[in-house]
Amino acid sequence: MPIKIFVAFLFIALLTGFVGLCYYGFSKRKKGAKIGGIIGAVIALLGLICVPFSIYTVDTGEVAVVKFLGQANNVREAGTYFDFWLTNTIQKYDSKTQTIQITTATYSSDAQTMDIQMTVQYKIMTDKAIKIAEQYGSLDALQSRIESVAIEKAKATLSAYKAMNIIADRASMSPLVEEAIKKAIDDKFYVNIQTVAMTNIDFSDAFEKAVEDKMIAEQQQLKANYENETKIAKAKAEAEAKIVQAEAEAKSNDLLEKSLTEKILRQLYIEKWDGKLPTTVAGDSANILIPVGEASEQTQTSKP
Repeated sequence: MPIKIFVAFLFIALLTGFVGLCYYGFSKRKKGAKIGGIIGAVIALLGLICVPFSIYTVDTGEVAVVKFLGQANNVREAGTYFDFWLTNTIQKYDSKTQTIQITTATYSSDAQTMDIQMTVQYKIMTDKAIKIAEQYGSLDALQSRIESVAIEKAKATLSAYKAMNIIADRASMSPLVEEAIKKAIDDKFYVNIQTVAMTNIDFSDAFEKAVEDKMIAEQQQLKANYENETKIAKAKAEAEAKIVQAEAEAKSNDLLEKSLTEKILRQLYIEKWDGKLPTTVAGDSANILIPVGEASEQTQTSKP
């Protein structure tokens, strides 16, 4: 733009000068000045009409297609150019990464409705700008076609899965959709798909509530199963511990019984005896207990 303005001012200055020269030639009746002023003024006027409007700049991140009498024949990248504006038209395209925000509704394989949101990013192939101009005309038309194909492939991909699988594997849906879209939007569209991201998958409130209730019920069932298994395991462990204890006690008793010989029992008896004789003894009848003193007297009496 500064170059175009500078050139325009330059031709305006020349035109003004030549008009002044022409006026001087007429006023002073000088034929040479008059003719020179007229010719110079005409040239400056033609230059002012033709040159500034033919100068244009292509910025970084843009590509321009030059059409000569309506036919695309050249591509201009970043820089300043001159193409005569009466015969050439310039159509610029943004060559930076473009972003399409898509929102649409679709169905799962089990007929559950869902609203999806996704982002598609792409860049045009600058060397194919003429093809884009010939087949699509504008970047808006190309973008509209890309959006239609992206929606179609996203619906086809998601419709192959049940709603519960989509909910459980939301993270894996985005790569699948991206792969399908990239395969569909190939070199024939003259763009490179950068990324495709599923930003949201939203089922109906009723379905989401049903899924939530089911998950809560499953969690509760898992908790109950865990508690039941824990109780069973604890009871089993306690039973096994008792069996081990009983076996140990039985083994101990068996060993003790085998080790208690008559000699050992006599020794234990001696160790436990306090040195006192018993105060009662059994009489002739096992049912009668007689004090030891009385038993002695009876014995002496019974002697002859």
